[in-house]
Amino acid sequence: MNFSVLILGSSAAIPTGERNPTSQLVKYHNQSFLIDCGEGTQMQIRKYAAKMGGIQHIFISHLHGDHYFGLIGLLSSFHLLGRDKALWIYGPAPLKEIIDVQLRASNTVLRFPLHFVETRTDTFHLLFEHERIRVFSFPLRHSLPVTGFLFREKPGKRKIIKERIEGLNIPPAYFRRIIEGEDFTDEQGKIYRNDYLTYPPPPPRSYAYCSDTAYDERIIPFIKGVDLLYHEATFGADMQEVARERLHSTTRDAASIAKKAEVKSLIIGHFSPRYEDVRGLVKEASEIFPYVQAVADGDVYFIG
Repeated sequence: MNFSVLILGSSAAIPTGERNPTSQLVKYHNQSFLIDCGEGTQMQIRKYAAKMGGIQHIFISHLHGDHYFGLIGLLSSFHLLGRDKALWIYGPAPLKEIIDVQLRASNTVLRFPLHFVETRTDTFHLLFEHERIRVFSFPLRHSLPVTGFLFREKPGKRKIIKERIEGLNIPPAYFRRIIEGEDFTDEQGKIYRNDYLTYPPPPPRSYAYCSDTAYDERIIPFIKGVDLLYHEATFGADMQEVARERLHSTTRDAASIAKKAEVKSLIIGHFSPRYEDVRGLVKEASEIFPYVQAVADGDVYFIG
């Protein structure tokens, strides 16, 4: 199953000619999840040929404008395009009031059902569950309440090795129990171990998104061992004091979190517009954690 992340925006608060404010589109099989929705997000969706109508869930990390100012425009476009399928928005409680005020001021009654789910900033929390994937939120440390998001695939079922079940006369109703991990005992009492009859499923995949945050080791248990971690790196290491004052992270902060959380790969973004060339930022991070890349608008990362 496809599991990927499309970077729609990779700048910090002020966009540049090459970088839009923060937004990402996570795709899992036939599900599309939008994370944050900075100004111009719907234009980026069109630019990179993503299917806007396929978005069913939108996750807003916090209420700094560069993470949600594109949301009202996106909702308006959904409405004008005649969308009729439901949309779920997950975000801080005041976001619902912001949406309601905007719709009321423009005398707009959306053509589609809009469901709002308030996020929590005090604990690791399950927000969404599907047959194959779960989405959790977890608290970050910034000047406003902020949540990160974890997309974690559920463990798959085992696959039967056809040539090893031939002639065993396994009742059809028993196959479900085998793929769920049970051994099989034939009529003579012989036991066929499950690991002989089946292949193990591939390891479940995971993606963690750490929006605006100061360095905070409390998030490590939430993101431990993920396949891909996005962590903001607004500043280079030489601006550590500025990062602390503004409750943002440096390149080395992001890399240190990745190393301590034992993630497989790290991508960094939310770059201050002062950095036209981010190769130096990657070099700084890679001195601590080697498997790091800097995101750019339009990049796609495949997980697993």
